[in-house]
Amino acid sequence: MQRFSDLNVWQRSHALALALYRHTKSFPDDERYGITSQLRRAATSIPTNVAEGSTRQTAADYARFLNIAEGSTSETVYLLLLAKDLGYLKDDDATPLIIEAQQIGRMLFALRKKVESASS
Repeated sequence: MQRFSDLNVWQRSHALALALYRHTKSFPDDERYGITSQLRRAATSIPTNVAEGSTRQTAADYARFLNIAEGSTSETVYLLLLAKDLGYLKDDDATPLIIEAQQIGRMLFALRKKVESASS
């Protein structure tokens, strides 16, 4: 089994989580327990679930964790759109983050399909 930290999708989702931590530092203080926290949790859930799933005993379990990571990716995309619409992120900052999250989502989907086909 490949180490999770060697997976490109894990590396990119980890980098996205780090970027979102940096960007959310400038969010309003009254959002500390709102969108700031929710965006950080959604973004960190992506690489966390890739890592946790990679240690599961069956491919079906791994695929389930990858699916959870896909959901967290969609949540991240929405929260980035919300942050942009609320004026917490400029378009120039939000757009590349959204594009990266969408690409990570596609990578997770492909990996999940590959893992699922290996379990059948």
